[in-house]
Amino acid sequence: MSVQDTAEPSRRDFLYIATGAVGAVGAVTLAWPFIDQMNPDAATLALAAIDVDVSQIAVGQSIVAKWRGKPVEIRQRTEAEVLAAKDASLDELKDPIARNANLPGDAPAIDANRAAPDREQWLVMVQVCTHLGCIPLGQSGAYDGWFCPCHGSVYDTAGRIRSGPAPENMAIPPFEFTSDTTVRIG
Repeated sequence: MSVQDTAEPSRRDFLYIATGAVGAVGAVTLAWPFIDQMNPDAATLALAAIDVDVSQIAVGQSIVAKWRGKPVEIRQRTEAEVLAAKDASLDELKDPIARNANLPGDAPAIDANRAAPDREQWLVMVQVCTHLGCIPLGQSGAYDGWFCPCHGSVYDTAGRIRSGPAPENMAIPPFEFTSDTTVRIG
């Protein structure tokens, strides 16, 4: 057995360990801002869910709320709009899938799967054209729903694509009515 194996740690050994520890702490301190910036922005977290008062929306009118940076249209449809949406058969639709985040992914695009449950006059929908992300104009087009003037996509009164280059129906975000006058989106 040599003398070095049983010797006490030297000052040099202490300096190596201390330098390594300071270097490790410095590396973590330097890396933390880069790691932390990958977390969601506070504004994003704040908009994870929003409550919207719908008491002032008259029949045939709509409002647009901003949720996660997207326009969400909340519309109280007229009886004629509801009937027109119900009368459309799945064979007439370009996209037969409901695209409703509240339902299974393969739910058919019938009006009941696009409107609010037990409140068929209410439509809560992300108002973004599924072709190139434009904002369609409401209550226009051949079906009196939405029309995207950029490329000519036409949506019906349930936000389902009927003609034009858009491949899918406009999305229904996760939402629920928390009272008769308040809808929570997100």
